[in-house]
Amino acid sequence: MTDRIALWLGLVVLVLIGIDYALVGTLHFLFLGAKFVDLVDYIAFWR
Repeated sequence: MTDRIALWLGLVVLVLIGIDYALVGTLHFLFLGAKFVDLVDYIAFWR
């Protein structure tokens, strides 16, 4: 992956998060953050 592609992907993700924040709010970010931490713990277990 080139730097240009990584930059564009990061920008797209940030824009989508901003749109989601503007339309829905922040409550589900807590849920997704907790699920992400669980996923990281699960992956670390298999390492």
